[in-house]
Amino acid sequence: MIRAAITRQQHGNNSPRTMPITSHHNARLKEIRKLRQRRRWRERSGLFVAEGEDLLTVADAQGWTAIERYAAAGSGLAGTEVEPSVLASASGLGSGTRTLAVYEERWASAPAGPLCVYLHGVRDPGNVGAVLRSAQAFGASSVALGPGTADPYSPKAVRASMGAVFAVPLARGTLDTLPGLKIALVPRAGEPLPELWRSGGVYVSSSAKEPCEATLMIGAERDGLPGEVVAGADHLAHIPIATDSLNAAMAATVALYELSLRMATE
Repeated sequence: MIRAAITRQQHGNNSPRTMPITSHHNARLKEIRKLRQRRRWRERSGLFVAEGEDLLTVADAQGWTAIERYAAAGSGLAGTEVEPSVLASASGLGSGTRTLAVYEERWASAPAGPLCVYLHGVRDPGNVGAVLRSAQAFGASSVALGPGTADPYSPKAVRASMGAVFAVPLARGTLDTLPGLKIALVPRAGEPLPELWRSGGVYVSSSAKEPCEATLMIGAERDGLPGEVVAGADHLAHIPIATDSLNAAMAATVALYELSLRMATE
């Protein structure tokens, strides 16, 4: 029923619209507000909303087809025209938006290597989105979402990803589905991250120096990874820093930079 409310007029986008949407009570815009505001609504429908020309341009470039696309009347942008003030009422941006679109969520069947990032208990959607952005920047093959992790398709996560949500494969993950050696990032525990390579522990063959598949496991800044996740890791490592901790996104970015360099073909 949720999907039907959004899609029943989608083919009308290909036909000329003589009048823009002018009502704040328009049923299609009501559905967009629900998708934007409620995780359960997104999970039930398998749909999410992206806003702004930059994000929609990335989606187009990555081959994502919008189920519905809306644009401010008079903007010249593609989509069903909506009066600007009415479109702003459906937007989550403080300044409003000139365009937004509804997409189907995409979930991979399982996390994939050779370099995977696993997030466990990272509840801040801004951190989740920023991790996606770093994962794309450093060539991660997938990002796996564990229990207690924010919805990567929430508006805040989508915006923070700067379009990476359209490029990096996402999967729901558990310890037994993670590819390769599992490296748990734990403050002040295990080896300094660069030392894993000096010890040869993360190579398939220490003589051939062939890099193996690996999953970088990241927990929340305050709580970290739970004991059972740490116990299931092949290696514990930390980022040598002068303070107590980094937030999840910063820690993931530094660690991904290190791993991507070390796992590159020499």
